Amino acid sequence: MNGKITELILKRIGVMFLTLWLVATLIFIASNLLPGDAATASLGQFATKETVEGLRSALGLDQPPLQRYFSWMAALVQGDAGISLVNKQPVIDQLLGRMSNTLFLAALTTAIAIPVALFIGVTSAIWRGSFYDRLVSGSSVLAMSTPEFMVATLIVFVFAVHLGWLPALANLNAASTLDLMKSLLMPVCVLVFIVVAQMARMIRAALISTLQSSYIEMSTLKGATRNRIVLRHAMPNALAPILNSTALALNSLLSGVVFVEIIFNYPGVARLMVDAVSTRDIPLVQACAMVFCSSYLILVTIADIFAIITNPRLRRGRAH
Repeated sequence: MNGKITELILKRIGVMFLTLWLVATLIFIASNLLPGDAATASLGQFATKETVEGLRSALGLDQPPLQRYFSWMAALVQGDAGISLVNKQPVIDQLLGRMSNTLFLAALTTAIAIPVALFIGVTSAIWRGSFYDRLVSGSSVLAMSTPEFMVATLIVFVFAVHLGWLPALANLNAASTLDLMKSLLMPVCVLVFIVVAQMARMIRAALISTLQSSYIEMSTLKGATRNRIVLRHAMPNALAPILNSTALALNSLLSGVVFVEIIFNYPGVARLMVDAVSTRDIPLVQACAMVFCSSYLILVTIADIFAIITNPRLRRGRAH
């Protein structure tokens, strides 16, 4: 890599950390604007004022917001997410237990969604304007405009309630591998449906833009077959936008996972965050929010770095 590429990558990483700090600040502000707190949620509405104030003091909730902000940020930089206000356990321990489940669901979805989206996006670009292309485009728009919770609810109603083929709730402690696969089939299908629709459409657009380039026209005039043009010439040059579209599509997993874990009662980070909001467990809410925001920023940054590295003008040292 030349110096220009290294400089751009370092700047992009610096922007990521700056954005992450701003996001952490917004998360702290937003979480502290939630009505009530862990003391009132734990003691209930019939607790006396003195009892509530005593518990708030014991939990450190009576400290000024600015003091709590700097203490939280200092601990966060050191990898300490704090102690849960409800069960008095380290937040990081609760996160690690649930994060493995969420990563397993996301990895399973990604392993299925990326090959399917690549196949649909590439073939629809090759057969641009055909009935197949129009069918894929229309289906993608319909899928992208349909809310995730509606897709999940419809699948549960059809396959779990009406037909009774699949269990309505996810169970990671299933007795057999077959039962585990049946338990995860609906959550994975919902997430694949969300990711493939967005990714295939962006891959198609990136390839079509590349296929309209002058060097592609020259290859066509030389008699190259359409498959060779797409696979040998268009795909390598469309790699950067395809990587960006993949990262952006995978980010849609973050929103989809929230609905999927709630509807299917999947024991992941999103489900943990919803439970923490209901109990006003602020440290746990903040840590879960940081996990989702950090994942989004990391994926976008990786996509940008790939775009910088694969940019031919930068590789040849002609960037301005």
